[in-house]
Amino acid sequence: MAHLPRAADVEGRRKVTVEEYVRYHREGYVVVPGLLSFEDVAELLGLCDDILWGREPLPGLEPVRADASEEELYSRFTRIHMLHRASARAERGLLHPRVLDVLEALIGPDVLALQSMLFLNPPGRGGQGWHQDSYYITTFPDTLIGVWIALDPADEENGCLWVAPGTSHEPIYPPHNAPAHVHAAGAFQDLREIEHASHLDESVNTLSPVARKHGEPFPIPLQPGDALFFHGHLLHRSHPNRSKSRMRRSFVCHYCNGRSWVPWNHGAPFEGDAANGHHLLGRGWSHLPFASPKFGTSVWLSPPEGAGLPDRLMGGRDNLMEPESGIALIGELQA
Repeated sequence: MAHLPRAADVEGRRKVTVEEYVRYHREGYVVVPGLLSFEDVAELLGLCDDILWGREPLPGLEPVRADASEEELYSRFTRIHMLHRASARAERGLLHPRVLDVLEALIGPDVLALQSMLFLNPPGRGGQGWHQDSYYITTFPDTLIGVWIALDPADEENGCLWVAPGTSHEPIYPPHNAPAHVHAAGAFQDLREIEHASHLDESVNTLSPVARKHGEPFPIPLQPGDALFFHGHLLHRSHPNRSKSRMRRSFVCHYCNGRSWVPWNHGAPFEGDAANGHHLLGRGWSHLPFASPKFGTSVWLSPPEGAGLPDRLMGGRDNLMEPESGIALIGELQA
Protein backbone atom coordinates (compact mmCIF):
# COMPACT_ATOMS: atom_id res chain seq x y z
CA MET A 1 0.00 0.00 0.00
CA ALA A 2 1.42 3.38 -0.96
CA HIS A 3 1.44 6.11 1.63
CA LEU A 4 1.45 9.80 0.72
CA PRO A 5 1.40 11.74 4.00
CA ARG A 6 -0.11 15.19 3.76
CA ALA A 7 0.70 18.16 5.97
CA ALA A 8 -2.21 19.59 7.93
CA ASP A 9 -3.74 22.42 5.90
CA VAL A 10 -4.73 24.68 8.77
CA GLU A 11 -4.67 28.43 9.28
CA GLY A 12 -1.48 29.68 10.91
CA ARG A 13 0.59 26.66 9.94
CA ARG A 14 4.35 27.17 10.52
CA LYS A 15 6.07 25.93 7.39
CA VAL A 16 9.75 25.06 7.67
CA THR A 17 12.25 26.51 5.22
CA VAL A 18 14.84 24.40 3.46
CA GLU A 19 17.58 26.39 5.22
CA GLU A 20 16.04 25.62 8.64
CA TYR A 21 15.94 21.94 7.74
CA VAL A 22 19.57 22.03 6.59
CA ARG A 23 20.70 23.93 9.69
CA TYR A 24 19.03 21.43 12.00
CA HIS A 25 20.71 18.47 10.32
CA ARG A 26 24.07 20.24 9.90
CA GLU A 27 24.41 21.99 13.27
CA GLY A 28 22.03 19.89 15.36
CA TYR A 29 19.63 22.67 16.26
CA VAL A 30 17.43 25.41 14.84
CA VAL A 31 15.73 28.35 16.58
CA VAL A 32 12.20 29.31 15.55
CA PRO A 33 11.42 32.80 16.91
CA GLY A 34 7.87 33.57 18.04
CA LEU A 35 6.56 30.07 17.46
CA LEU A 36 4.06 30.33 20.31
CA SER A 37 1.76 33.30 20.69
CA PHE A 38 1.48 35.59 23.72
CA GLU A 39 -1.73 33.75 24.65
CA ASP A 40 -0.02 30.35 24.43
CA VAL A 41 2.81 31.51 26.68
CA ALA A 42 0.36 33.07 29.13
CA GLU A 43 -1.49 29.74 29.43
CA LEU A 44 1.71 27.88 30.31
CA LEU A 45 2.81 30.61 32.73
CA GLY A 46 -0.60 30.34 34.39
CA LEU A 47 0.00 26.62 34.76
CA CYS A 48 3.37 27.38 36.40
CA ASP A 49 1.75 29.71 38.93
CA ASP A 50 -1.19 27.42 39.67
CA ILE A 51 1.10 24.47 40.37
CA LEU A 52 3.53 26.54 42.42
CA TRP A 53 0.83 28.04 44.65
CA GLY A 54 -1.13 24.79 44.94
CA ARG A 55 -4.14 25.87 42.90
CA GLU A 56 -3.65 22.86 40.58
CA PRO A 57 -2.89 19.79 42.68
CA LEU A 58 -0.76 17.10 41.07
CA PRO A 59 -0.20 13.46 42.03
CA GLY A 60 2.77 13.21 44.39
CA LEU A 61 2.77 16.89 45.41
CA GLU A 62 1.77 17.75 48.95
CA PRO A 63 -0.81 20.52 49.42
CA VAL A 64 0.58 24.02 49.87
CA ARG A 65 0.28 25.65 53.28
CA ALA A 66 -1.58 28.95 53.23
CA ASP A 67 1.31 30.75 54.95
CA ALA A 68 4.11 29.20 52.84
CA SER A 69 6.84 31.58 51.68
CA GLU A 70 8.11 31.69 48.09
CA GLU A 71 11.35 30.08 49.24
CA GLU A 72 9.38 27.18 50.75
CA LEU A 73 7.30 26.86 47.60
CA TYR A 74 10.35 26.63 45.33
CA SER A 75 12.08 24.21 47.67
CA ARG A 76 9.36 21.65 46.82
CA PHE A 77 10.46 21.34 43.17
CA THR A 78 11.90 23.26 40.23
CA ARG A 79 11.12 20.70 37.50
CA ILE A 80 8.08 18.52 36.78
CA HIS A 81 8.20 15.62 34.31
CA MET A 82 5.39 14.08 32.23
CA LEU A 83 3.00 16.87 33.18
CA HIS A 84 0.87 16.26 30.07
CA ARG A 85 -0.47 13.12 31.76
CA ALA A 86 -2.01 15.19 34.55
CA SER A 87 -2.78 18.59 32.99
CA ALA A 88 -4.86 19.57 29.97
CA ARG A 89 -2.79 22.74 29.55
CA ALA A 90 0.44 20.76 29.42
CA GLU A 91 -1.09 18.34 26.91
CA ARG A 92 -2.04 21.29 24.71
CA GLY A 93 1.53 22.58 24.97
CA LEU A 94 3.03 19.20 24.09
CA LEU A 95 0.70 18.84 21.09
CA HIS A 96 0.73 22.50 20.04
CA PRO A 97 0.02 22.48 16.29
CA ARG A 98 2.81 24.93 15.40
CA VAL A 99 5.36 22.83 17.30
CA LEU A 100 4.12 19.73 15.48
CA ASP A 101 4.29 21.65 12.17
CA VAL A 102 8.05 22.05 12.58
CA LEU A 103 8.58 18.49 13.83
CA GLU A 104 6.59 17.13 10.90
CA ALA A 105 9.24 18.58 8.57
CA LEU A 106 12.35 17.93 10.68
CA ILE A 107 11.77 14.31 11.76
CA GLY A 108 8.35 13.39 10.35
CA PRO A 109 6.05 12.96 8.69
CA ASP A 110 5.02 10.81 11.66
CA VAL A 111 5.50 12.43 15.09
CA LEU A 112 5.21 10.67 18.46
CA ALA A 113 5.08 12.90 21.57
CA LEU A 114 7.02 11.33 24.45
CA GLN A 115 7.76 13.72 27.30
CA SER A 116 6.86 17.12 28.74
CA MET A 117 8.86 19.00 31.36
CA LEU A 118 8.07 22.26 33.12
CA PHE A 119 11.06 24.14 34.54
CA LEU A 120 10.59 26.80 37.22
CA ASN A 121 14.06 28.19 37.88
CA PRO A 122 14.10 31.09 40.35
CA PRO A 123 17.33 32.98 41.14
CA GLY A 124 20.00 30.64 42.48
CA ARG A 125 18.43 27.45 41.14
CA GLY A 126 18.53 25.26 38.05
CA GLY A 127 21.30 24.28 35.70
CA GLN A 128 22.43 20.98 34.18
CA GLY A 129 25.85 20.02 32.79
CA TRP A 130 26.73 18.65 29.37
CA HIS A 131 24.59 15.71 28.31
CA GLN A 132 22.94 14.02 25.31
CA ASP A 133 19.21 13.36 25.53
CA SER A 134 19.25 10.20 23.39
CA TYR A 135 21.12 8.43 26.17
CA TYR A 136 18.22 8.99 28.57
CA ILE A 137 15.35 8.45 26.10
CA THR A 138 16.06 5.51 23.82
CA THR A 139 14.34 5.14 20.45
CA PHE A 140 15.01 2.63 17.64
CA PRO A 141 15.68 3.97 15.02
CA ASP A 142 17.21 6.82 17.00
CA THR A 143 15.06 9.81 15.99
CA LEU A 144 14.78 11.74 19.25
CA ILE A 145 14.38 15.52 19.15
CA GLY A 146 13.94 18.06 21.95
CA VAL A 147 12.00 21.33 21.91
CA TRP A 148 12.91 24.04 24.46
CA ILE A 149 10.25 26.79 24.64
CA ALA A 150 11.04 29.94 26.59
CA LEU A 151 8.30 31.27 28.89
CA ASP A 152 10.48 34.08 30.27
CA PRO A 153 13.27 35.98 28.53
CA ALA A 154 16.23 33.57 28.79
CA ASP A 155 19.84 34.77 28.60
CA GLU A 156 23.25 33.97 30.03
CA GLU A 157 22.48 35.62 33.36
CA ASN A 158 19.35 33.69 34.20
CA GLY A 159 20.35 30.33 32.71
CA CYS A 160 19.54 29.98 29.02
CA LEU A 161 20.53 26.85 27.13
CA TRP A 162 24.04 26.42 25.72
CA VAL A 163 24.71 24.20 22.70
CA ALA A 164 27.81 22.59 21.18
CA PRO A 165 26.99 22.83 17.47
CA GLY A 166 27.98 19.87 15.32
CA THR A 167 28.00 17.41 18.21
CA SER A 168 24.76 15.98 16.85
CA HIS A 169 27.09 14.03 14.52
CA GLU A 170 28.78 12.39 17.51
CA PRO A 171 27.64 8.98 18.75
CA ILE A 172 26.03 8.67 22.16
CA TYR A 173 28.78 8.33 24.77
CA PRO A 174 27.77 5.79 27.42
CA PRO A 175 28.70 5.77 31.09
CA HIS A 176 30.44 2.74 32.56
CA ASN A 177 28.22 -0.36 32.60
CA ALA A 178 25.31 1.42 30.88
CA PRO A 179 22.21 -0.81 31.20
CA ALA A 180 20.97 0.11 27.69
CA HIS A 181 22.28 1.96 24.67
CA VAL A 182 21.21 3.23 21.26
CA HIS A 183 24.24 1.65 19.52
CA ALA A 184 24.90 -2.04 18.99
CA ALA A 185 27.37 -3.41 21.52
CA GLY A 186 30.77 -3.85 19.92
CA ALA A 187 29.97 -1.76 16.84
CA PHE A 188 32.56 0.94 17.61
CA GLN A 189 36.30 0.50 17.86
CA ASP A 190 36.97 3.54 20.05
CA LEU A 191 33.73 4.72 21.66
CA ARG A 192 34.94 5.56 25.13
CA GLU A 193 32.91 5.50 28.32
CA ILE A 194 32.30 8.79 30.09
CA GLU A 195 31.65 9.84 33.68
CA HIS A 196 29.33 12.29 35.41
CA ALA A 197 27.18 13.31 32.45
CA SER A 198 24.90 16.23 33.44
CA HIS A 199 27.29 17.30 36.23
CA LEU A 200 27.55 21.10 36.35
CA ASP A 201 31.32 21.05 36.95
CA GLU A 202 33.05 20.71 33.57
CA SER A 203 36.23 19.41 35.20
CA VAL A 204 34.22 16.44 36.49
CA ASN A 205 31.87 15.91 33.55
CA THR A 206 34.01 14.01 31.02
CA LEU A 207 31.68 14.95 28.15
CA SER A 208 33.23 18.44 28.30
CA PRO A 209 36.07 17.72 25.80
CA VAL A 210 33.55 16.23 23.38
CA ALA A 211 31.50 19.43 23.60
CA ARG A 212 34.48 21.36 22.19
CA LYS A 213 35.52 19.00 19.40
CA HIS A 214 33.60 21.02 16.81
CA GLY A 215 34.28 24.52 18.14
CA GLU A 216 33.38 26.60 21.16
CA PRO A 217 29.87 26.14 22.58
CA PHE A 218 27.68 29.21 22.83
CA PRO A 219 24.45 30.36 24.52
CA ILE A 220 21.05 30.52 22.82
CA PRO A 221 19.16 33.53 24.24
CA LEU A 222 15.41 33.31 23.67
CA GLN A 223 12.36 35.49 24.13
CA PRO A 224 9.01 34.15 25.41
CA GLY A 225 7.42 32.03 22.70
CA ASP A 226 10.72 31.29 20.92
CA ALA A 227 11.49 27.60 20.45
CA LEU A 228 14.81 25.78 20.14
CA PHE A 229 14.62 22.44 18.32
CA PHE A 230 17.65 20.24 19.00
CA HIS A 231 18.89 16.80 17.98
CA GLY A 232 18.95 13.98 20.52
CA HIS A 233 22.75 13.63 20.16
CA LEU A 234 23.49 17.35 20.52
CA LEU A 235 25.55 18.15 23.59
CA HIS A 236 23.84 20.92 25.52
CA ARG A 237 23.77 22.37 29.03
CA SER A 238 22.51 25.24 31.17
CA HIS A 239 23.89 27.17 34.14
CA PRO A 240 22.10 28.09 37.37
CA ASN A 241 20.00 31.25 37.33
CA ARG A 242 22.52 33.91 38.43
CA SER A 243 20.12 36.85 38.25
CA LYS A 244 18.94 38.65 41.38
CA SER A 245 15.23 38.71 40.69
CA ARG A 246 14.34 37.18 37.31
CA MET A 247 12.72 33.80 36.77
CA ARG A 248 13.72 31.41 33.98
CA ARG A 249 10.69 29.31 33.25
CA SER A 250 10.54 27.02 30.23
CA PHE A 251 8.45 24.23 28.75
CA VAL A 252 10.60 21.43 27.30
CA CYS A 253 9.31 18.43 25.37
CA HIS A 254 10.70 15.40 23.55
CA TYR A 255 9.44 13.65 20.45
CA CYS A 256 10.53 11.03 17.95
CA ASN A 257 9.42 9.72 14.59
CA GLY A 258 6.19 7.78 15.07
CA ARG A 259 7.69 4.69 13.42
CA SER A 260 10.45 4.39 16.03
CA TRP A 261 10.22 1.65 18.64
CA VAL A 262 10.35 3.25 22.11
CA PRO A 263 11.28 1.03 25.11
CA TRP A 264 10.94 4.03 27.45
CA ASN A 265 8.13 5.29 29.69
CA HIS A 266 9.96 7.61 32.09
CA GLY A 267 10.44 4.79 34.59
CA ALA A 268 6.79 3.76 34.65
CA PRO A 269 6.01 0.10 33.91
CA PHE A 270 4.70 -1.01 30.51
CA GLU A 271 3.71 -4.30 28.96
CA GLY A 272 5.75 -5.94 26.26
CA ASP A 273 9.01 -4.73 24.78
CA ALA A 274 8.03 -1.14 23.95
CA ALA A 275 5.95 1.65 25.46
CA ASN A 276 4.66 3.20 22.24
CA GLY A 277 1.09 2.58 23.33
CA HIS A 278 1.59 5.04 26.20
CA HIS A 279 2.78 7.91 23.98
CA LEU A 280 0.72 10.31 21.87
CA LEU A 281 0.77 10.35 18.08
CA GLY A 282 0.59 13.99 17.03
CA ARG A 283 1.00 13.79 13.25
CA GLY A 284 1.01 11.24 10.46
CA TRP A 285 0.45 7.59 11.25
CA SER A 286 2.24 4.54 12.63
CA HIS A 287 2.17 0.78 12.31
CA LEU A 288 3.04 0.70 16.03
CA PRO A 289 0.60 1.22 18.92
CA PHE A 290 -0.04 4.77 20.13
CA ALA A 291 -2.24 6.54 22.65
CA SER A 292 -4.88 9.22 22.15
CA PRO A 293 -4.75 12.56 24.00
CA LYS A 294 -6.15 12.09 27.50
CA PHE A 295 -7.68 15.57 27.60
CA GLY A 296 -9.00 15.65 24.07
CA THR A 297 -6.40 17.90 22.43
CA SER A 298 -6.96 17.86 18.66
CA VAL A 299 -4.27 16.25 16.50
CA TRP A 300 -4.00 15.79 12.73
CA LEU A 301 -3.47 12.16 11.78
CA SER A 302 -3.26 10.75 8.25
CA PRO A 303 -3.91 7.02 8.00
CA PRO A 304 -2.65 5.51 4.73
CA GLU A 305 -5.12 5.40 1.87
CA GLY A 306 -5.54 2.42 -0.40
CA ALA A 307 -3.40 2.67 -3.54
CA GLY A 308 -1.12 0.64 -5.73
CA LEU A 309 2.60 0.23 -5.28
CA PRO A 310 4.66 3.33 -6.06
CA ASP A 311 5.73 3.37 -9.72
CA ARG A 312 9.33 4.41 -9.10
CA LEU A 313 12.48 2.72 -10.34
CA MET A 314 16.04 4.04 -10.34
CA GLY A 315 17.51 4.53 -13.79
CA GLY A 316 16.15 4.74 -17.29
CA ARG A 317 16.87 5.89 -20.80
CA ASP A 318 19.06 8.99 -21.04
CA ASN A 319 19.97 8.53 -17.34
CA LEU A 320 16.55 9.76 -16.23
CA MET A 321 15.34 8.57 -12.84
CA GLU A 322 12.11 7.24 -14.29
CA PRO A 323 10.54 3.81 -14.85
CA GLU A 324 11.36 2.00 -18.08
CA SER A 325 10.39 -1.31 -19.55
CA GLY A 326 12.82 -4.14 -19.12
CA ILE A 327 13.45 -7.24 -17.05
CA ALA A 328 12.97 -7.01 -13.31
CA LEU A 329 12.88 -9.80 -10.76
CA ILE A 330 10.24 -8.87 -8.20
CA GLY A 331 9.27 -11.05 -5.28
CA GLU A 332 10.40 -14.62 -4.81
CA LEU A 333 11.70 -16.74 -7.66
CA GLN A 334 9.66 -19.88 -8.19
CA ALA A 335 11.38 -23.19 -9.03
